[in-house]
Amino acid sequence: MANRIVVDPITRIEGHLRIEAEIKDGVIVDAFSSSTMVRGIETIVKGRDPRDVWAFVQRTCGVCTTVHALASVRAVEDAIGISVPPNAELVRNIMEGALYMHDHAVHFYHLHALDWVDVVNALQADPAKTSELAQSISSWPKSSPGYFSDIKKRVTKFVESGQLGIFANGYWGHPQMKLPAEVNLLAVAHYLEALEWQKEIVKVHTIFGGKNPHPNYLVGGMACAINTESPGGLNAERLAYVGKLLQQGKDFIEQVYIPDLLAIASFYKDWGSIGKGFGNYMSYGDFPTNGFADVSSFKFPQGVILNRDLSKVHDVDHRNNGEIEEFVNNSWFNYSDGDDKGKHPWSGETNINYSGPKPPYEHLDVSQKYSFIKTPRWKGLPMEVGPLARLLVGYGRGNQEIQEAVNAALAHLNVPVDALFSTLGRTAARGIETQLVANWTMEFYNNLMNNIRNGDERMANTEKWEPKSWPVETKGVGYMEAPRGALAHWIHIKDQKTENYQLVVPSTWNASPRDPKGQRSAYESTLIGTPVADPELPLEIIRTIHSFDPCIACAVHLYDEHGKHLSQVNNLSSCDV
Repeated sequence: MANRIVVDPITRIEGHLRIEAEIKDGVIVDAFSSSTMVRGIETIVKGRDPRDVWAFVQRTCGVCTTVHALASVRAVEDAIGISVPPNAELVRNIMEGALYMHDHAVHFYHLHALDWVDVVNALQADPAKTSELAQSISSWPKSSPGYFSDIKKRVTKFVESGQLGIFANGYWGHPQMKLPAEVNLLAVAHYLEALEWQKEIVKVHTIFGGKNPHPNYLVGGMACAINTESPGGLNAERLAYVGKLLQQGKDFIEQVYIPDLLAIASFYKDWGSIGKGFGNYMSYGDFPTNGFADVSSFKFPQGVILNRDLSKVHDVDHRNNGEIEEFVNNSWFNYSDGDDKGKHPWSGETNINYSGPKPPYEHLDVSQKYSFIKTPRWKGLPMEVGPLARLLVGYGRGNQEIQEAVNAALAHLNVPVDALFSTLGRTAARGIETQLVANWTMEFYNNLMNNIRNGDERMANTEKWEPKSWPVETKGVGYMEAPRGALAHWIHIKDQKTENYQLVVPSTWNASPRDPKGQRSAYESTLIGTPVADPELPLEIIRTIHSFDPCIACAVHLYDEHGKHLSQVNNLSSCDV
């Protein structure tokens, strides 16, 4: 008989995500993923000026601080036929690249590394041996024995005080923790360094977008004006500072993040056979280099891979009504014409119909609706999205940069290609693509500077910006690759106002409940077959789910053990990226 266990919330920051897993003979035989929060951003923007919608939907997420705005302005530009100037496209790419660098490094160190790194065990490390290890894998300057000795002393104070602070609630001493003490100390040191570095790279958004989080965007381009001589615009000093920040980020990724990733992964090669899932992967593609209409120019190629077959990559059509659909048969929503039918986002509905349990409750009733996430499908099939999907599609498309980066990582770890389809592969893919994006972002920056030197300071195209020039009724779709995967916004404009708006976000693809055919989505599928050493300490479940970098909500509801409501913190943001 299977034993059902619950992990809720499973995210370190971005709840609410609940995983229920049935374990038999030490192995997961079934799993259920449930988001216990509701997002209603789509209803908020109905009737609003489409040019303003980006500012509302950007608040869908308080972490992915640019992706929803970019998808939104692309959707409106698609609907009314606006193309943006090259400089605006480059600035958008730079901002997105900076986000990737920040988001992936923060995930690795602060949201995922502690699934593999034993902080308390780091106290057993010899700082001299840690220094020797650090210098053998990287040229990063902070690598002296004295430096690691100081880090060890800082962590010791945490432990001796009985209050681990930021390192609390870890599964320290778990039998699945395999790193030597010196590797643990190295990772803890870089955890702390990453905390300092991450607050610097976000300044790129502040310079181009005025603030962070939620920088400013503009339908038709960007709102930042280039004026190399004026202190009030993007002057030479500000632009040079962007270059400095990007180079610092590139250095941190290449000299800290990647060496740490490879060092840690080398002790967990067995995870190259865990967390495989169904083997369907989708990428919308992103980072255009010749206008957004030219999909072939994207740095990340677009496509779908089925059944792990890299020899054939299928195209994606966001406009085809029979291609991308969302179902609500197991979601706390309803459709006006029946819950077992899928809807293309242009005709999508956001009708909340919650009839689920109220906390506290022991288990979900999975014979009924059990999540606030809808269930998207591509041609009726579940898809995994995210860094692994992007690299696999790029690999299958024959992208040389991606192939070389992936092959180099596989060779370094001495694992077969099949190891990519796993929890280990998913985590490694995030690091591999971060290094690629860091290089591309410097390329975008250099191209921007060359354009400016050549006299091109255009940043916006307002030719069709006035509503009087729009069709009476029109539709558009804006898509991109958010750090967590394929993101698209669909807009229906009528009489110059937003008639309907739908978002299908990465965690919707990955975290959704079963569809009418009973097909599991990525989270549920990848947990099947996972061994769990101790159901009371389900670290293995956390490792696989965290490998997706789940991002579900920015609202917190607190209950005591008897179900009494204590307090509630609401934020316009809710994170499904």
